Amino acid sequence: MDLSDSGRGYRYLPAAQQYSAGVRAESHHQLRRVQLDTPLPLDAGLDLARRQLAAHGVPPTGLCAVELRSPAAMTEAQFASLNREYRDQVDRLGALIGSANPVARTNVCPLEGAPSVPGVHAFTFVVPREGDVLPTFVISGSAEAPEGTDSYAEHAVAPGDTTGPGLAAKADWVLGEMERRLGAAGLRWSDCSEVNVYTRHRDRRTAASVAERVGPGPRVRWHSATPPVQGLDFEMDCRTVVTGQDAAAQGLAP
Repeated sequence: MDLSDSGRGYRYLPAAQQYSAGVRAESHHQLRRVQLDTPLPLDAGLDLARRQLAAHGVPPTGLCAVELRSPAAMTEAQFASLNREYRDQVDRLGALIGSANPVARTNVCPLEGAPSVPGVHAFTFVVPREGDVLPTFVISGSAEAPEGTDSYAEHAVAPGDTTGPGLAAKADWVLGEMERRLGAAGLRWSDCSEVNVYTRHRDRRTAASVAERVGPGPRVRWHSATPPVQGLDFEMDCRTVVTGQDAAAQGLAP
């Protein structure tokens, strides 16, 4: 996995049809993130992103990461259908590069306050760098199964095992995948400002393992949520971004 040049002020790690494995701003740019108060359905959320980018003088191609929230874990077929719909909408924004989707993504299902339909929770876009800033980047979410297989559940680590050893095995695989993506982007855990863990199962051993691997620098946030595919239990993502003003506060939300 190597970084590819988007020609848009960021580089990306090619991955699956629904997302890139991560994005990193070029040296004269930075990534700005906007989180919505409440998730908006895909079409409305991506339209809001388009208008927010326009307010910053950024074309739709400047969109480089999207965070989705879904009602509940889906079957493989349901997930594939959502991915097709999502990719089509990203394509309509003009954000694809040929057949490649450079936009990073996380999609998880909150156990409380989940939306009624899959929707946009936050988005990140590229802007010119202002002053001296740390490298800004977004590493896409990954659960305990590799991308590009015919079935997530059939290739999951420790499938159905939520005992202490099972969760430790899942966490170890996901941590390794995060490290692989960070390394491919020329980054380390210490470059992260925030690391997110999404699971309904948290025990002391797993939390200690995450803390030890990540180290003392980044803030680790645990979320009571599941990956978007049935049969998966543990997901992570990480990032360092500039926090943007909330879109609703700018009067752009519908």
